[in-house]
Amino acid sequence: MDLPVMPPVKPMLAKSVARIPPDMHYEAKWDGFRAIVFRDGPEVELGSRTGKPLTRYFPELVEALRERVPERCVLDGEIVIVREGRHLDFDALTERIHPAASRVRTLAERTPASFVAFDLLALADESLLDVPLTERRARLVGALAGVTAPVHVAPATTDVEVAQRWFEQYEGAGLDGVIAKPLTVRYRQDERAMYKIKHERTADVVVAGYRLHKSGPVVGSLLLGLYDTGGTLQHVGVSAAFPMRQRAQLVTELEPLRMDDVAAHPWAAWAEEAAHETARLPGAPSRWSAKKDLSWVPLRPERVAEVAYDHMENGVRFRHTARFRRWRPDRVPESCTYAQLEEPVNFDLADILGARE
Repeated sequence: MDLPVMPPVKPMLAKSVARIPPDMHYEAKWDGFRAIVFRDGPEVELGSRTGKPLTRYFPELVEALRERVPERCVLDGEIVIVREGRHLDFDALTERIHPAASRVRTLAERTPASFVAFDLLALADESLLDVPLTERRARLVGALAGVTAPVHVAPATTDVEVAQRWFEQYEGAGLDGVIAKPLTVRYRQDERAMYKIKHERTADVVVAGYRLHKSGPVVGSLLLGLYDTGGTLQHVGVSAAFPMRQRAQLVTELEPLRMDDVAAHPWAAWAEEAAHETARLPGAPSRWSAKKDLSWVPLRPERVAEVAYDHMENGVRFRHTARFRRWRPDRVPESCTYAQLEEPVNFDLADILGARE
């Protein structure tokens, strides 16, 4: 492979802001794996955000890119999996990162991936890293004119009112929010030169345990639960961003709830189910956490906290780490159910991928 921009490339990043800023280039924020595509003739490589290759996990996408994108190019975009043609499925995407080639091949047929391109870093023998965004976008649209699924060009607009409408509608198709990019920005690797605007909601959750911080005997993360319609407390995620002083205070504060015998805890079965990748219990390992210490301290599920979250994954757990807001002594744990969660209105993903500027 001999391209004007060679791997590894660290993608340009975004910093969070509360509102959509004016006078910018806007795109939907895709909920998938960020990927840099390098194609040089028959050679195709998929680079991850960390620089590690993703190529072996998406053989069907490698073939599709080889057939559909210019012979020599470098593209920035997102690998996604579309469920039933209507909604992004991040769970199915994570399953693709599997050490067994046979499993990868099976999943490539069962849950084929798509690639949504939103930037062009090189074309033929020309590097576009120092070219303003508006020109890179025009070159991208031209280079991928008429491209067909599973390769797509991300819809974009410079109309802030359209971006606001996307922000309100697109969540129903599983998208995260909106990305805003300065019109003249050059491609700045590993710098937060863009802006992301994500949905934020709050929920009252049961705190049913915690993990220790890697630095010592202080709280690393709180384990959060919600009751389902059958009255079972389901593990829905964690809250982890605490100042070090608060981490120490939490250990003392939660000590009266600490359980010496886990047998009576709603999540006592985690040890038996830990080998199952689909388990939604706090001790269950995954391909992402296999080397981490997942031991946890069980607490009597008697305390309620309010947390902020941006997105629910398949309606059952927080997609990202929730942000602790406050304790809710006025709420009883049994009132913390899935029914309180706001459901986005469904939106057909085909309508998004079919859109252009």
